[in-house]
Amino acid sequence: MSIDAGRMLWRCRRGMLELDIVLRVFVEQCYAQLAEDEAEAFIRLLELEDNDLWDLVTGRMTIEDTSQRKVLEMLKKQSLCLGLERDDGLEQHEQDGSL
Repeated sequence: MSIDAGRMLWRCRRGMLELDIVLRVFVEQCYAQLAEDEAEAFIRLLELEDNDLWDLVTGRMTIEDTSQRKVLEMLKKQSLCLGLERDDGLEQHEQDGSL
């Protein structure tokens, strides 16, 4: 079930700007090279709610599905390259009580 890049870009439109950027760049740079099972895993990831998908991309959550994990690793690298990685500063302050 291969979907052309133009349609996939439309499916990647989200309500969260950071996710929009990561997904758009991923489709433009990586989607055409995905194996069929990876493309299907990517489509399944797009069915998730924005916050859940962002938590997976930033590493706050994990997923059991091996093919989805492989695609998530690609998305995480994309996020890091774009400078959209998770900001642990707030979590650090919460842990040490300095807030």
